Amino acid sequence: MGQCVICEEEKAEGIHLYTLFICTTCEYNIIHTEVREEKYRYYVRKLKNMNQPSLFS
Repeated sequence: MGQCVICEEEKAEGIHLYTLFICTTCEYNIIHTEVREEKYRYYVRKLKNMNQPSLFS
């Protein structure tokens, strides 16, 4: 179980991609979104967080 970085909801099923968790619903939506769609830019912005390291103290 984890919090999806796209929809920000707690979900039981999904994938871990580097340091991010993406639920199966959002994964499906990302895969089936065309580059020219407005949603595509939204997903790209959300996934940019993948390259930012988490701070652990």
